[in-house]
Amino acid sequence: MATLTNRDIERQDFVDNTIYELINLINPSVKNIEWDIEIIGEVRDTLNYILTKKLATCSEQEFYPYADVS
Repeated sequence: MATLTNRDIERQDFVDNTIYELINLINPSVKNIEWDIEIIGEVRDTLNYILTKKLATCSEQEFYPYADVS
């Protein structure tokens, strides 16, 4: 079974935390948005599609590493 390396986990944390910061940064309300991995995941999926398919700047594994269990 494939496992993630510490570097992979650091990359995942970086992506998720950066998306969370971006959501709060562009939020026009004074209310801070709570951490919600479902919302973060939706944004991540969209960014993944843009970067890996539309712009082809990186692979899915480079953008957000995952364990290939197939």
